[in-house]
Amino acid sequence: MKFNLSELLHEDQTKRYFSFEVLPPLKGNGTHQLFDTIDKLKEFHPLYINITTHHSEYVYRELDNGLIERQQIRRRPGTIAIAAAIQNRYGIPIQPHLICSGATKEEIEYELLDLQFLGIKNILLLRGDKAQEDKSFKPTPGGYAHTTELIKQVNQFNNGFFLDGTPMKCPEWKFDYGVACYPEKHEEAPNIEEDLKYLKEKQDLGAEYAVSQLFFDNAKFYAFVKKAREMGITIPIIPGIKPLAKLRHLTVIPKTFHVDIPDDLAREALKCKTDQDVRELGIEWSTHQVEDLYKHGISNVHFYTVSAVDSVREIVRRLL
Repeated sequence: MKFNLSELLHEDQTKRYFSFEVLPPLKGNGTHQLFDTIDKLKEFHPLYINITTHHSEYVYRELDNGLIERQQIRRRPGTIAIAAAIQNRYGIPIQPHLICSGATKEEIEYELLDLQFLGIKNILLLRGDKAQEDKSFKPTPGGYAHTTELIKQVNQFNNGFFLDGTPMKCPEWKFDYGVACYPEKHEEAPNIEEDLKYLKEKQDLGAEYAVSQLFFDNAKFYAFVKKAREMGITIPIIPGIKPLAKLRHLTVIPKTFHVDIPDDLAREALKCKTDQDVRELGIEWSTHQVEDLYKHGISNVHFYTVSAVDSVREIVRRLL
């Protein structure tokens, strides 16, 4: 079985593929819910499973003496361990996130070593979100501010050298990695052209493919891909799809992910009175989205499953 995603993405382009993203369990919870998600989708033979990584965050707790103490916690630890568990349990290629946020260069090196020991070859390299308490992204002391810096460290590791320049005695296989892209531009980019310049730089440094932020308007994705190709970006660009599944998604998703809801979808969404109404609309809209993507020659689609596992299962059942 091939586990290098860059090879899988260049195979038969007439065949329809899909992948999906899952979250590690909350601290203190077991793996039951996570494995239940995978069990619902594995029968459709996903190309790979993507595992998110979440940095530590601060919480404030009142002490017995009435004072407030700030503590740093990590709500969803164990991305690498969960990735290994999934790959061993299901034999499906795994792609954990490796992020700048919340990690030093040394910690990233140890993560790469752990991944190598576990035989996990595919990673998605990201800057990561800003901490909730910060107004803008602040790099961890001793860490990175940009994905391009993270890519350079992975390249150095792939070339057989540790962070301090020491050569590895027994270099192993190289990591195969992708990056993120944003059809409606990253929230911090001044315009789409500047955003695409960064994607081109990531490609030139060695990124093999890009996975897009979720979107609801295919026309914006096609325009993004067209402009990317005009700028010399040739790597596969995998569209990211998330079906609406709850009433609160109508306001939370546009605000959180900085994406627009098209007029046609918005009009139908305003008619919804219950979560079930939104779920049915989300399934219909996303199904048509993916059908249209297939018609435009796109064979790989990535689903974001949070709060929408059953919806994704129904969409995939209809399509494949």
